[in-house]
Amino acid sequence: MQNHADPEFDTEGPSVVHSDYLAHDATGLAELIRKREASARELLDIAISRTEAVNPAINAVVLKDYDAARLRASRDDANRAANGAHRVESESAQTALAGVPYLIKDLGAPVAGLRMAMGSRHYRHFIPAQDAPVVTLVKAAGLNIFGKTSTSELGQMPYTEPELFGACRNPWNLDHTPGGSSGGAAAAVAAGIVPLAHASDGGGSIRIPASCCGLFGLKPSRGRVPRATAAAAGELGVDHAVSRSVRDSALLLDLLAGNADRPPGAPGTFLSASREPCKPLNIAYVTEPMLAPSLSADSRAALDDAAQLASSLGHNIEPVSLGIDFAAVRHAFLTLWSVTAEDLVLNAERISGRKPLRAEFEISTWAMAHVGRKLGERGLPAALEEQRRITERLTDLLNRYDVILCATLAAPPIKIGEMQPTSAERMQMRAVTAMPLEALMKKVLAEASNKAFTWAGCTELFNLSGQPAMSVPLYWTARGLPVGVQFAAREGGEAMLLRLATQLETARPWFDRRPPLMQARN
Repeated sequence: MQNHADPEFDTEGPSVVHSDYLAHDATGLAELIRKREASARELLDIAISRTEAVNPAINAVVLKDYDAARLRASRDDANRAANGAHRVESESAQTALAGVPYLIKDLGAPVAGLRMAMGSRHYRHFIPAQDAPVVTLVKAAGLNIFGKTSTSELGQMPYTEPELFGACRNPWNLDHTPGGSSGGAAAAVAAGIVPLAHASDGGGSIRIPASCCGLFGLKPSRGRVPRATAAAAGELGVDHAVSRSVRDSALLLDLLAGNADRPPGAPGTFLSASREPCKPLNIAYVTEPMLAPSLSADSRAALDDAAQLASSLGHNIEPVSLGIDFAAVRHAFLTLWSVTAEDLVLNAERISGRKPLRAEFEISTWAMAHVGRKLGERGLPAALEEQRRITERLTDLLNRYDVILCATLAAPPIKIGEMQPTSAERMQMRAVTAMPLEALMKKVLAEASNKAFTWAGCTELFNLSGQPAMSVPLYWTARGLPVGVQFAAREGGEAMLLRLATQLETARPWFDRRPPLMQARN
């Protein structure tokens, strides 16, 4: 492949090709750069060419910053050449992913100078002046941001179909969703644009798209990764990534959570933990659908398959009931969620500098914000108390068990448009915002949440509790759609989850399972 770097820097040795690019995770690509078997500019050009090839089909990348990324890559390559072809990079993890192309989710992680629309017409011209902490850390690590990925409007929905940009599609089947709200990130990784992409999770938004797209997705513990500002209520969200390999997720977590100054894989790091043998664990096997009414046959099959696999690896699997009032969980989560919507919609002026207008928001988002103003704030103390009780209950359970195994989603990826509000539902939502009657608001909220939770009601519990949880891609349906399974651990238990994930990855490898779209456009 021709090298397109600046003339003063020329790569020695063989150039990479698309098949080489797809054969490596982010850690492997960075190693190619360090060994000078590829340049950062070459890898970026492949990532860009893959974006141009597959993005028209999946609609995952909604902002492109190619020129700035090319300049960074070429400068990095020139600096690397000037310092010697075989110079050993710094002995810290901070350079372990240097030069690898990277995408940032277009929500909650501002990149200075780049538009952050958050899937919303209101914010479509908003250009942040400062980087979010997670972006600062990503840049310090040398990951090369060349674009931003699609999200549902303000992250409100578990699918990615913003009216502003249109539906994002699943590379495994373009008629189906990649999940949400980090759907663009997951679709881009599954389609081979990048092996690792930024994602965030306030109600399942790392784990849901990971499940839909056959990827690994770890939601870290609350507070593990620094965030720009405090949440409006409940501290539900956390930043991390979706990835094709466990080790990429572990290494990135080291970079984001305070281990960047230590050698890659040093004792006590998450990368080191991911390489350690996983001791036999006591696993609480939960088949309750949580906020969903039931689990589909495919989700239950995926769950049973994971339990059997874990048992065959020496783990003790014990069926357990969580003993949680899920109606109370639902109410607490929706209260906190609506207050967050109110903050981003009705108080948008403090972020964008412009007054919010009804026409600039999707009707479901606008209605949720009004629910937050009318019902959420009043119900906030009770919701926070319920959050405390949920956390206490799960903490107690995880003092008796090492890990909880449960479903990530109640069903495989839904079809595009399947959960969009009907005409009648839209009419009710408009009525709610025009006449904010409490009874009508409760009715609309119940109906809308029932629809979402029927499919995506298994992840929110661990956002409320703040405990780490991961979706692992171990199962595909007869129609070729991925169905992840979820494992959760006690607060601060990411190392245990990563050891288990690596064991599962070794026993049931998924890295080389590629969606038809990825195979067709190599």
